[in-house]
Amino acid sequence: MSSVTTDPAGGYRPSSVSGIVGASGRILRAGAVAIVALVLLPIAALVFTAAQSSGDLWPHILRNVLPVAITDTALLAIGVGLIAGTIGTGTAWLVAVCRFPGRGIFEWALLLPLAIPTYIQAYVYVDAIHPLGPIPTAIRAALGMTNPRDLWLPEVRNLPGCIVLLGLVLYPYVYLPARAAFLVQTASALDAARTLGHGATGTFFRIALPLARPAIAVGVTLALMETVNDIGASEFLGVQTLTLSIYSTWLNRSSLPGAAQIALFMLLVMIALVMLERWGRRHISHANVGARSRPPMRRQLAAGQATLAFLACLLPVALGFLLPAGHLVHAAYGRYMFNGLPETVFVETLNTALFAAIGTALALGCGLLLAIAARTGTVRSSRLLRLAAVGYAVPGTVLAVGLLVPLAGFDNLVSSTVQSLGGTATGLILSGSGAALIIAYVIRFLAIPVGALETGYEKVGMTFDMAARSLGERPGGVVRLIHLPLLRPALGTAALLVFVDCMKELPATLMLRPLNFETLASHVYSEAARGSYEDGAFAALLIVLVGLIPVILLARLSRPRHDQEPSSGRSR
Repeated sequence: MSSVTTDPAGGYRPSSVSGIVGASGRILRAGAVAIVALVLLPIAALVFTAAQSSGDLWPHILRNVLPVAITDTALLAIGVGLIAGTIGTGTAWLVAVCRFPGRGIFEWALLLPLAIPTYIQAYVYVDAIHPLGPIPTAIRAALGMTNPRDLWLPEVRNLPGCIVLLGLVLYPYVYLPARAAFLVQTASALDAARTLGHGATGTFFRIALPLARPAIAVGVTLALMETVNDIGASEFLGVQTLTLSIYSTWLNRSSLPGAAQIALFMLLVMIALVMLERWGRRHISHANVGARSRPPMRRQLAAGQATLAFLACLLPVALGFLLPAGHLVHAAYGRYMFNGLPETVFVETLNTALFAAIGTALALGCGLLLAIAARTGTVRSSRLLRLAAVGYAVPGTVLAVGLLVPLAGFDNLVSSTVQSLGGTATGLILSGSGAALIIAYVIRFLAIPVGALETGYEKVGMTFDMAARSLGERPGGVVRLIHLPLLRPALGTAALLVFVDCMKELPATLMLRPLNFETLASHVYSEAARGSYEDGAFAALLIVLVGLIPVILLARLSRPRHDQEPSSGRSR
């Protein structure tokens, strides 16, 4: 029977109750190390590739490429951070602590822009507000104008336009944690501020906002990481970001070492953002003090204030989701009535679903193996899980450049080996078959199942393992009969999120997909590059519809279990 030892805190911990020893333990440990090595491989390959360049390449990049790219990226990130932070924090405060008409709807509707990828948002707005587009046409018809030049609308194909459009899509990253932070703030802290003579504005800026600052910092950092990773919207709107510089340096200038050097610099930017996020969470425990105390009771707004609150929540939902989604439906319907369904949409949907499903299955398998290894003590859990989650912070373009060299080296090695044994050259096994794209999906989104399973395992007490082992069950049986059934919700949620992220992913898809292979995302990108937006409407609409599924799930999971109202105490 398994032994039990006492831990320093005075409790009990299993020594071999849940531990896997012998050959099984060695296999599990080797698998976990191999997965982490795969995640770190692109970063090591970037360093190797960047070192292969000639001495005059980096000065050229430093002089002609980086100044514009760094400036545009910095301005874009600052602008998106300000817009996303302002909209997300402001709407979160209104929904969490105020009462006004439509608050219950906005509680989940404010998450809807997450369903629209940034590149689709950019394509839709350029097409919608074109002088001959549907919005200017409708406005001119309502005002009795006949000349398109008589109506002026702001241009979005510039840096300010890119900032606004990305901010409208990414503010939910701030809204979600900010709302959660406002909901757990105790009523006593807010009541004390009012007792000292502070009104609603003073209470917000002096008490609520400082307490929620760590959560807001986390949300803003996630929005910035998505901004830096974007390639479709920034390229289409004429913003020369670091991500776009990597793409153009590799494809247009045929310089993989130069692209690797820019990618390394961009990786440093992402590391800085991660450090910023951790710095923002350094006082997270203080922000949640009193989370089990009486939650704040909502304040009934006067008629004028309620109207302003309603409009403040309606505007980002309308501009971030309703308008682009409505335009996609209108464009797809017009395309269908004119020429039927696009001939390639079924093949592209199948390609997208197949690759996303394979990437999801592999990511879940790798995440489950890592979680089991951490659970059973086969490896050091915290360090292993942190390393496995590094890929999520690596932009798609950086990941693609980092994978090119090792995968090409593997293909060349296999081909030369087979040829030397008397066979024929095998060609590109990984690089040309789509396996490279699936590997990129796994590395990029492995953090999602790892995080979900880590959280799921926190709810599975060690007593289950101890009881099963004491009854003679082997470690594999404990995982199969106890862990997997209890982890089913976490596995399902992680699978859904990974699948949708794989469907929407654009940078790595553009750079690693096989020749003559199109996904829904790459098809939308290609049609936008040709200026035939309506031909990509069906593909874009399918991506948005699939993207709505995790948003709806997220809205349900993020709803508070109880909502106190000042008058009746019932939820609204």
